[in-house]
Amino acid sequence: MTVRQSDAHAIPALRALGWAGFLLGFALGGFFDGILLHQILQWHHLLSLVTRPPFQDIRVQILADGLFHLLMYAIALAGLWKLWKGRHSFGAPGGDRLLLANAAIGFGAWHMIDGVLSHWVLGIHRIRLDSDNVLFWDVLWFVVFGVAVAALGWWLRRDTDSGALGGKAGAAALVLAVLVGAPVAALPPPGVNTVMVFFKPGTTPNQVFAGIEAVDGRILWSAPSGDVWALDVADQNKTPLLYRHGAFLVSNSMLAVGCLAWTSAKGS
Repeated sequence: MTVRQSDAHAIPALRALGWAGFLLGFALGGFFDGILLHQILQWHHLLSLVTRPPFQDIRVQILADGLFHLLMYAIALAGLWKLWKGRHSFGAPGGDRLLLANAAIGFGAWHMIDGVLSHWVLGIHRIRLDSDNVLFWDVLWFVVFGVAVAALGWWLRRDTDSGALGGKAGAAALVLAVLVGAPVAALPPPGVNTVMVFFKPGTTPNQVFAGIEAVDGRILWSAPSGDVWALDVADQNKTPLLYRHGAFLVSNSMLAVGCLAWTSAKGS
């Protein structure tokens, strides 16, 4: 990306803006994968092809999906922080184009890394397990959502003579996509009542059981340490109540809503 000498002071901010785009696009790729393939189409879980016990247990599969989305949250937060640091370069030549181009590259990079690492090297899942030709779906996803989207981003980075792409509006749209995609990715597939609950260190057994009672939950499993529980909760609308009783993360609830509920409880 070429920057005029008079804009040399904007180079560090542009660098932060470039990283922001890549990280946000990468996280969006993960959220897209989780929402479409894990929840809507239900073609696979993260560890669907791991056959050793206890990984074939659906509770462990859901837990693994939850940890995967937690990683995407962390990457998205890093991207938002970089976006904030680079906010002063929105008006610099090529700033908005760099942000959106790198977001496309990050989105495509997620799907290419997932395809190579998860599908072909580790073999922990494939795109569509119920297909007679799983390789076709792997390659299709790799090309359409990986190579093609990343190539579009690379073209946008190189095509510096085409002007701006939307300035602050483009950045706002990218942030909105993350803020919408992140909580939706945390929701369970239809018909799944299993909830994985992570309690904060120091949460007492009385608090844990009070939370389980508050959501009318049925205990399916718990870690020996007592900080991770698998519950069957028929009414998923009650799951945010667990944050009032020491939960740090509830796999099948919108994270933002749950955190607000927990914060509200701490202040009351």
